[in-house]
Amino acid sequence: MLFTAPAAPKTLIVLAGPTGVGKTEFSLALAQKAGSPIISCDSRQIYRELCIGVARPTPEQLRAVPHHFIACRSVQHHYSVGQYEQEAVALINELFAQHTTLLLVGGSGLYIDAVCFGIDSTPAVDEELRESLALRLRREGLDSLRRELRILDPSYYSMVDLKNPARVVRALEVCLSAGRPFSEFRRHSPKNRGFNIRFVVLNRSRATLYERINARVDQMMAQGLLDEARQALPYRHLSALKTVGYRELFRHLDGELSLDEAVELIKRNTRRYAKRQLTWFARYEGAEWVDAERGLTNVTL
Repeated sequence: MLFTAPAAPKTLIVLAGPTGVGKTEFSLALAQKAGSPIISCDSRQIYRELCIGVARPTPEQLRAVPHHFIACRSVQHHYSVGQYEQEAVALINELFAQHTTLLLVGGSGLYIDAVCFGIDSTPAVDEELRESLALRLRREGLDSLRRELRILDPSYYSMVDLKNPARVVRALEVCLSAGRPFSEFRRHSPKNRGFNIRFVVLNRSRATLYERINARVDQMMAQGLLDEARQALPYRHLSALKTVGYRELFRHLDGELSLDEAVELIKRNTRRYAKRQLTWFARYEGAEWVDAERGLTNVTL
């Protein structure tokens, strides 16, 4: 009888970590070691119009290892996490035909969850409610909606990006429509993906991480982030531009902040975002937390 060896198990390595920790450099070395392309899991690097402010990999880095989901969409076209889930999972299954190990890299927790666990089914939202919340956002500001979310869903409030109006409004839509916390709709059984998933979280000491974030913001400004924000100004109403680095510079361009004030806000808000990311990644059971200072020495394949 002819013996057929069992197929090697397929493993998706998810390399997560806060902004500024050094995921790009680390992922290039890990991808080359694993013989894998890089599947980006960054909700902003996906847009062509955003480069400096989202720390897109350099052309040299993109040539060193094949990348997917980098600069492949326009900010002018709405792109949802549900679309990303469908496209990314389809691509992963396709790539597994040639690879036993693949590398998913990014800091967007919701996008990582979409690939690894699947997106929850949430109730339909009445259009009248959606419009009323949009009107409240314009009239009352984001603080008012944040306070309501904190009351209705303290669990989701503790992990959501509170500077992101789209996330806050979406959660409130579901809370008010269903009469239940949005977080309850996120507690489902993970989808069976048909491959193993291994979480690796890249980290550094908090002091070092914050120093790197501050230095990177200065570097972005030197590279021309202000000009990039000025070019993106016509799209400021789109959800893709309601993100750290751009919204502060929009306020400067409006005359509301000096440039120095805007830069300091970018640094502060980026540090806060990094802290929220770490809270999110702490949820991943069995994740390997890796000290970025040690490089690949403590990551085995």
